[in-house]
Amino acid sequence: MINRVVIFIMDSVGIGALPDSEKFGDIGVNTFGNIIKKFPDINIKNLKKLGLGNIDEFDVIEKEEKPIGSFGRSMEVSNGKDTTTGHWEISGLRIDEPFQTYPNGFPSEVIEEFENKTGRKILCNKPASGTVILEELGEEHMKTGKPIVYTSADSVFQIAAHEEIIPLEELYKMCEIAREILRGKNQVARVIARPFIGKVGAFERTPNRHDYSLDPFGKTVLDIAKEAGYDVQAVGKIVDIFNGHGITESVHTVSNMDGIDKTIEYLNTDSKGIIFSNLVDFDAKYGHRRNVKGYKEAIEALDERIPEILSALKDNDMIIFTADHGNDPTYKGTDHTREHIPLLIYGKNIKAGVNIGTRKTFADIAATISDVLNIDKTPYGESFKSLIVE
Repeated sequence: MINRVVIFIMDSVGIGALPDSEKFGDIGVNTFGNIIKKFPDINIKNLKKLGLGNIDEFDVIEKEEKPIGSFGRSMEVSNGKDTTTGHWEISGLRIDEPFQTYPNGFPSEVIEEFENKTGRKILCNKPASGTVILEELGEEHMKTGKPIVYTSADSVFQIAAHEEIIPLEELYKMCEIAREILRGKNQVARVIARPFIGKVGAFERTPNRHDYSLDPFGKTVLDIAKEAGYDVQAVGKIVDIFNGHGITESVHTVSNMDGIDKTIEYLNTDSKGIIFSNLVDFDAKYGHRRNVKGYKEAIEALDERIPEILSALKDNDMIIFTADHGNDPTYKGTDHTREHIPLLIYGKNIKAGVNIGTRKTFADIAATISDVLNIDKTPYGESFKSLIVE
């Protein structure tokens, strides 16, 4: 019997292009695979033991003779390759209409309404890298008090402000205002507060980021588990991605290592239900910045702690190591990449060495969780419980 499932999101750690990736501008992408090709000496012995190299078509590393977990990969059916789309599909939803993006900046009526309601004129209004834009406009921001408003290839409205120039409370209020404006025809998936500190030439983001998402448009496995009386504990930005829906308890994190610590703290409780964790550094610090070496080292740091995570599991726990999209640091640009995600499943009641193949949708994760916890199912997804549970 399994009464608790850990969904462990290695944010953006995709494992190879989806069949339709070229439609999204992604050719030959493979986040994890291309990192391994750049650094064949990468130390990922624990991910290998779980069965990473045994996943279909992931042939950049050798297969494990006797993997300790079940393994597979999944395709994405939703129309997108962003954070919200990936997480919502994992939870059992399907997004057919992609979230709106703004490659030329936001419409004038959006900016004018934002400036009128916040009482501050803005800088920027274009797609940009979060670190580059601070170098470009941070000094002017500090002199004028104008917030830096920018977007990316994702459906996001981001507001960067120095914590000594615009206090956090005001920045968060500005985000709330933007969230109300950016609905309907100008809808975005997330409004993000991007506070930073430091002096010109040495700006750095703080851990006080906050995301303001849309409500999920349907009932997720999180909602169903919560309604059935289960705990749903969220680690990292999960609570923001789901705008609090279906969550019974949450904690924000400041780094990958902090996310692992917080996950283990929840594992050490007597909760029953779902622990949903996201390690965002892979994506935010290394994928978008196309930092291959940093990404590789972050994966190694996670791998080193996998035995600690597995040893914290109780007998009736099951963990799924997976991702939400790709972000190939060897690829052009700074955007996410449309890729398969890995599925590495482990627990005392989970069969070792089972290949669950290529799943047709991320929503198979939600269907399996529903099946395992014996709760109502979401509209999408097919359970693979029968393949992996002893």
